[in-house]
Amino acid sequence: MYDRIRSRFGREHARQYAVANQTAIETVAERAADIDCDFQRRSAYTYVSDENDREDVRREVDVARSVGLSASFVEEVPTVSDAVAGVRFDDQAQFHPRKYLLGVVEELSDDGCDLFEETRVTNVQPGSPCKIETGGGTVTATDVVLASHFPILDPAGYFARMSPKRSYVLAVRTRDPQPDGMFYRSGEPYFSVRPHETEGESLVLVGGQNHKTGQGGSTADRYRALEREARRRFDVEDVVYRWSTLDYRPVDGVPFIGPVAPWRNNVYVATGFGGWGMSGGVAAGRILAEEIAGDGSEWADVFDPGRLPPLSDVKTLAAENANVAKRFAEDWVLKPRGAEASLPPGAARVVRENGIPVGEYRDDDGERHRVSAVCPHLKCVVEWNDAERTWDCPCHGSRFDYDGTVLDGPAIRDLPKE
Repeated sequence: MYDRIRSRFGREHARQYAVANQTAIETVAERAADIDCDFQRRSAYTYVSDENDREDVRREVDVARSVGLSASFVEEVPTVSDAVAGVRFDDQAQFHPRKYLLGVVEELSDDGCDLFEETRVTNVQPGSPCKIETGGGTVTATDVVLASHFPILDPAGYFARMSPKRSYVLAVRTRDPQPDGMFYRSGEPYFSVRPHETEGESLVLVGGQNHKTGQGGSTADRYRALEREARRRFDVEDVVYRWSTLDYRPVDGVPFIGPVAPWRNNVYVATGFGGWGMSGGVAAGRILAEEIAGDGSEWADVFDPGRLPPLSDVKTLAAENANVAKRFAEDWVLKPRGAEASLPPGAARVVRENGIPVGEYRDDDGERHRVSAVCPHLKCVVEWNDAERTWDCPCHGSRFDYDGTVLDGPAIRDLPKE
């Protein structure tokens, strides 16, 4: 990450990124004195399994050290047999994000802040004041922060500058000792391991099998592949929990934190954390608080949402948007034009009726649910997610429940029922 930022934006921006994220860790550590969030100091290892990537790791270590991080080059990684080289970051941490957030919310409530749960924001109108439209009424505010995973107000084309990524996690019970540290194998797909304690039981969290949302084939197969890899590495007794995640990854890898657009200075955004939101989100809170207070943030430059992509990333940006255009065109032309008579329980499909794609799902009780298969964001045709039983957009990552209820943006409206 640090060599990538240095090569694209310069060493000063790499330093800003490092200081922002390390300060975020220390912020959580300080708050953890009053919030029970299972905070623990651990070393973090990012490693490679391909000998050809060894020099990339050396450069990463050199740049990380030059910006003040405690980074070490290692040729052996604990509990990892296929590592050929890695970078170890000391003084990192793990914590339980939900417990942490509940503690923060309690403190905010004590300070007179209001929190409205289960309230969907459908629109934000910039102005003096701004107007936030919800299903239950309108809220006015001097400043607004769009921290809704993907910003529901998108005047600066974030949909074209980020790609949605799904990944998968298993919490497994093993006969092996707990891994001492946090481990991340870079590459596609990545693989991650870290220990976790819950209700007095020691588990191991195993993650990976990332792919672009709506384009990865069977998501149930992704869980199976991740379990096979977990069993190759550990003596697994049982898979206790499983879940999936959705993250947005900017083309240059750096989150967007700051004014949502240069001409809308009282509306701010925090998005594009690419899987690193626990520290990145805390850093974003401080950056935006300082920006709104008028003080300016010393880290603002590297995260500036108005930055242009480096020349080295223009090709990647073009390829990503070409992929979106290709999926849009192919799905509208090639999706099935008719419907077979039978649809077994638990199955789903996209069919054509009068030329319009329709999503059909039959639940385990045999009831059939029919929704429009056209994403209301930018009209791409959704794909069925067989593990979570959701409709996922292969273009920009919007997700909908089997009955069409919107679960995640950039879409803000449900799929109409058919």
